[in-house]
Amino acid sequence: MREIVVFSGTAHRGLAEDVCDALGVELSPVEITRFSNDCLQVQLQANCRQRDVYLVQPLVPPTQDALMELLLMLDAARGASAAQITAVIPHYAYARSDKKDASRISIGARLVADLLVTAGADRVLTMTLHAPQVHGFFSVPVDHLTALGILADHFRVQDLTDTVVVSPDFGNAKTANQLARLLGLPVAAGSKRRLGDDTVVIDTIVGDVAGKRVIVLDDEIATGGSIVELLDRLAAEGAREVSVATTHGLFTGPAHERLRNHPMIREVVTTDTVPQAADWPELTVLSVADLFAEAMRRIHEGESISGMFDGVDPTHAPPRARRRAVARS
Repeated sequence: MREIVVFSGTAHRGLAEDVCDALGVELSPVEITRFSNDCLQVQLQANCRQRDVYLVQPLVPPTQDALMELLLMLDAARGASAAQITAVIPHYAYARSDKKDASRISIGARLVADLLVTAGADRVLTMTLHAPQVHGFFSVPVDHLTALGILADHFRVQDLTDTVVVSPDFGNAKTANQLARLLGLPVAAGSKRRLGDDTVVIDTIVGDVAGKRVIVLDDEIATGGSIVELLDRLAAEGAREVSVATTHGLFTGPAHERLRNHPMIREVVTTDTVPQAADWPELTVLSVADLFAEAMRRIHEGESISGMFDGVDPTHAPPRARRRAVARS
């Protein structure tokens, strides 16, 4: 792996260090300077010439600083004659801005994709995009990982008697169904209407949750407004207790207060695609470092990424694995 060079911005250096430990390479230093006029400057402090360069940077608050750092690192790597540059973005924040759903509104997911490619990205490695179609906004290859296998392993060792997997809305129901299949459980979904960034209404639950333990699966939790609304509806429908699972646990604003002491919640489970606050010791954080390290190794060695989905996500698995999945169902 000596031809691999890995850099990290300031967004989540801990994850980058864990990925490098799994790869068996050193995390190369980066000097990031902020001028008196608030402009950023980046200097990569390791040789990139004809190397396979990976830049690890989730887009997390302050999101604009994280994005600008990543763009500058991409530009620096390209100017340093890197052979291939992969932007490793565990959380692609702008994926929520994926369509024109109002007059004269920007489509941020596509714009940021264009910016990353223009800055120098030859490839993007990410996880659990909020909207799958964002994959198609890029003009370079995108490897889209899933944390479903890691989340399933966490719940598989528990007693899942009378348990159902619930999606907060129909848009995430397909992913919830995949987790339910991995665990051998039924699935249900909420009928959600979004009234604003932090305001939703869930009219009903489609599926049987009465007397059940519920695993709520969402791709991303920011303020927790949708989850609290769903919990109220689940309580009204007779659900017994709830485990909340998400890939991207941002937990911004009032999320901690809303979720930490909610009487319906048994546990909250997330991954380390984004950094977590130290003042929530009850939060269960599962590592995705090995998964990203394996994907980077396969990219470097020209191996298939799809093999990583065998038994986890039949949609992206190799043809042979898809046939086995169909046979099992």
